[in-house]
Amino acid sequence: MPSWSEYKTIARERGALAMELYCVESTPAAAPEEMQKHLLDHLAYQKMREAEGKLVLAGPLSDESGTEMTGGGMIIYRASSLEEATQFAAEDPMHKAGARNFTIRCWLVNEGSLSFTISLSDQRVSIS
Repeated sequence: MPSWSEYKTIARERGALAMELYCVESTPAAAPEEMQKHLLDHLAYQKMREAEGKLVLAGPLSDESGTEMTGGGMIIYRASSLEEATQFAAEDPMHKAGARNFTIRCWLVNEGSLSFTISLSDQRVSIS
């Protein structure tokens, strides 16, 4: 298996986008009532990162059945490095308060198609 850096080069050479994004899985570390105390600050923080162009997508995750909330979520950041993305995640009020823990991984986006911009918290869609 090639290293991460080698794989990015291989992907680009074969014509893939090889755009690096950062996936944060945020998992409950406190009771729901404790997480609720930090929800508005968390959402304001997400909106700020979105306005900066750093937040790509974010939202809650269901359980494996797809029918129940887990209290956790997925956050996708655009950052210059894993270290910067980790800093974004660590500064999230949910994580800072210890209401949620997070794990973060690099994601090399190679395939797919997008032709619109969605600003979720502002409920805006731009189609080009």
